Amino acid sequence: MYENCRMPLFPKGRSGILANGKEKMDWILASASPRRKELLRELLPSFGVIPARGEEYADLSLPPEEVVKRLAAHKAEEVALLPEARGKAVLGADTVVALGGKILGKPKDEAEALCMLKALSGRVHEVFTGVCVILPDGKRSVRAARTEVEFETLSDEKLEAYIATGSPMNKAGGYGIQDGGLVKRISGSYTNVVGLPLELCGEMLENFAAPLSEKR
Repeated sequence: MYENCRMPLFPKGRSGILANGKEKMDWILASASPRRKELLRELLPSFGVIPARGEEYADLSLPPEEVVKRLAAHKAEEVALLPEARGKAVLGADTVVALGGKILGKPKDEAEALCMLKALSGRVHEVFTGVCVILPDGKRSVRAARTEVEFETLSDEKLEAYIATGSPMNKAGGYGIQDGGLVKRISGSYTNVVGLPLELCGEMLENFAAPLSEKR
């Protein structure tokens, strides 16, 4: 059903993070998202959570990839400056949905959610997630992942029933792919659409965070 769906990134019983000794580094996830927390556990068995509290702002005239990178960096920077984050590595992320180059954020109410979902119905859109990692020594890496998503053609009745569940209200584009029944096809990372591209995060933690851990 889905192309390139989420698959285990590392052999069973061997996390790619643990394999290179990065368990010695203390990590903080700068997000309150339960979905990101659940996904990150596949890479890091232990980490703290300190959600970024500042107002999210980005120039929406920029390309979506640049928008999510800036938002992810803003979240990670905010948390990295806190006293409780001193000496720890911070990972921040932000996800947006883009339809025809226009960014769809989180719906403000049910009416806006319905409008977004009607616009997505039967069409192809893009999901971008920016990821920022800041190490205890201040070094940072900011990257982004892109996934193409095609929606099923959905009736108003189905859309209204989905909105009534409350699920769309805290999600970019007004939907969660994990809810099922909405998406016909994806090309790219499934976990990117959920909110944290594990393939990209694994690369960043392996290639960027490894040198500091190996010195400890």
